[in-house]
Amino acid sequence: MWICFEDEAGQPLRPPKARTWSRRGRTPVVSVTGKGSGRVSMAAVLVIRPGLRTRLFYRIHVYHGRRNEAKGFGEADYMRLLCAVHAQLRAPIILIWDNLNHHVSAVMRAFVIARDWLTVVQLPGYAPELNPAEGVWSHIKRGIGNLVACTITQLAAIVRSRLKSLQYRPALLDAFLAETGLAVLPQPP
Repeated sequence: MWICFEDEAGQPLRPPKARTWSRRGRTPVVSVTGKGSGRVSMAAVLVIRPGLRTRLFYRIHVYHGRRNEAKGFGEADYMRLLCAVHAQLRAPIILIWDNLNHHVSAVMRAFVIARDWLTVVQLPGYAPELNPAEGVWSHIKRGIGNLVACTITQLAAIVRSRLKSLQYRPALLDAFLAETGLAVLPQPP
């Protein structure tokens, strides 16, 4: 049985505010036009099982601002992500996620009911401090705060690279879990 925490976030082309350094008396200014539309939507599943290392699964959706293009993840995208996680883990899943409208829709409820390997637990309304996947977004956004991507494709490549590197840092993923106040699970010898 695996315990999975799911969350999603998005990042437009304009970088988040961040701290940086410069020579004393010279305030650094990074000019960003903010022109052009686009957004990188991210969904991640933080996976925990006692005695095994913590794992991270993710999906990225790039919105280029084109007509009739999906702006973010839909129910079908979440369903594919959950099926991919289950295929990798090959065990029942307890999924803990928030009350996003795609998570509580009739289509998603029917999907959950049809899967005997999937048990869903809803987090209370607006309780990001209970979801360790929020730490993933905090870490990613802090890391890209001083980077300026010129195109949405560059931003997607940076985000994908940062998420990929997180997959190889189980101690950091455990820290996201510990930040919520949940017990850190012992690592295998």
